[in-house]
Amino acid sequence: MSSKEEKKQLIIDFYTAFMNKDAEKMAKCYTDDIVFNDPAFKNLKGEEAKDMWRMLLENAVNLKISFSDIEVTGNLGAASWEAIYPFSKTGNIVHNKIKAIFEFENGKIVRHTDDFDLWKWAGMALGMSGKIFGWTSFMQGKIKDTAQKKLDQYRSKKE
Repeated sequence: MSSKEEKKQLIIDFYTAFMNKDAEKMAKCYTDDIVFNDPAFKNLKGEEAKDMWRMLLENAVNLKISFSDIEVTGNLGAASWEAIYPFSKTGNIVHNKIKAIFEFENGKIVRHTDDFDLWKWAGMALGMSGKIFGWTSFMQGKIKDTAQKKLDQYRSKKE
């Protein structure tokens, strides 16, 4: 990818599509072999990563997205973003603050890693049990397993 400005624009396009709940435009910002990671989803590749956004947006209710602090250096980019939404299982309001790192290749995003505090997220989403047990490997494992199962179910329905 050529310029720093084009890479910044790609990040802006990605989050603008997210704000507009347009998973297909988000997916177009990714290469076919994208690798996505965050505390809940590990090593999602290609269509699986794109399907995660499709699933999340398809099920989103009252989702508010904002982003800021976009930086680009060489083939790497970074941004801060926030999501505010009611967690579907409990109705609890989650205000998640995320740091994103991007790697670019051929004019698209080839690697996307989001980082946030899963314990803090669990406390907001799950209430008292998340606050008390959200730091444990058992609870964090359960959150990851549930997220992956939901994505697998979504993808099997698509086929």
